[in-house]
Amino acid sequence: MATRAYKDAGAPCLRLSSALLLTEHQHLGEAMLSLIKLPRVFTINQVPKVFHEDSIISGYRHPRSSATDCILSLFQLTNETLNIWTHFLPTWYFLWKLASVVLMQTAWQDPFTWPLVVFLLSCCVYPLASSCAHTFSSMSARARHICFFFDYGALSFYSLGSAVVYSGYVFPDKWVNSSFHRCYVPMAVLNTVVCTALACYSRLGVPFLHYNHDVVKRFPECQSPKFSKPLRVVAFAYPYLFDNIPLFYRVFLCAGEGCTDNDANILHYNHISLAFLTGFLFATHLPERLAPGSFDYIGHSHQLFHVCAILGTHFQMKALEQDMATRRPWLASNSIPISFANSLGPALLCVVVNLIIIALFSIPLISAPACQERKQATDTKKASATLCSCH
Repeated sequence: MATRAYKDAGAPCLRLSSALLLTEHQHLGEAMLSLIKLPRVFTINQVPKVFHEDSIISGYRHPRSSATDCILSLFQLTNETLNIWTHFLPTWYFLWKLASVVLMQTAWQDPFTWPLVVFLLSCCVYPLASSCAHTFSSMSARARHICFFFDYGALSFYSLGSAVVYSGYVFPDKWVNSSFHRCYVPMAVLNTVVCTALACYSRLGVPFLHYNHDVVKRFPECQSPKFSKPLRVVAFAYPYLFDNIPLFYRVFLCAGEGCTDNDANILHYNHISLAFLTGFLFATHLPERLAPGSFDYIGHSHQLFHVCAILGTHFQMKALEQDMATRRPWLASNSIPISFANSLGPALLCVVVNLIIIALFSIPLISAPACQERKQATDTKKASATLCSCH
């Protein structure tokens, strides 16, 4: 009886202690959350014109975001959040595929797999560069330009990766070992260089001639988007169309013997359809152009463009793996021997030349002096009035 009475008397104390402990945990959690303060977002009228996106009205990050703010913005809903994640997550999928080829198939001992390695490497680089560009492009106008210079270089590297692997596995039988086949990869390297230079040029013009650290003589993108965007579309559409000449001929035009009609063709059809849908979304800015402000956070064209691009790359990879497996015996005895000179070598050259081009376009921006409004960046509207001219 005494023990029971003691327990009954102590029960309120235990409940009180539990309540106090729970309250302390709640206060501690709130204090920790207060230390992680997510950056605020802005409307289109509150950020400089260089940061504007067509028909996107809200969800903009601060144009002077710190690197920490940019990373924290990954975990809040802005108009860039899904742009980042739709390319960052697939990067790991392609890295896994690359690792499986390199480690499990002993790629370095088998030159026949080298074109696939180059292609998978480009599949890892372009979504990673894209996600990084979208993450850190709000640090400043200069940072925005430089981030997307790297994005363009990565895309052009992907176009070369496609050309290298098409040369290795996709050319229709009747074109194998032809003059066009022998010139195909060198021409793709040239296209890659032109693609990167033209895409970078579309943002600010010729470095030092049209812009430097404090003057822009020609057309910054924020002043002439109607010229910049079509130029950029051409910069990426041309290499894609050239790279796919052998594939288009094989699946759409070729008839009779030597046309390589196998199970991979349906996968190629899927890839081509998604590729053209990707280009359509990039060029038209649909659906947000039909209802500005309605798709700022979810569903705008750049997000759909990313998703279609990744799905298209996936089908492209599956088709290439199918071609590689089914055509290997025939290609080994009839096609151009795969070597460093027509696989890894062009890829390495492309990386070096692209980095040089990006450096040439970036140096005038990197050498720019710090803007005075950085000292007084508390008012975004005041910063907006000077940011374009300062960069």
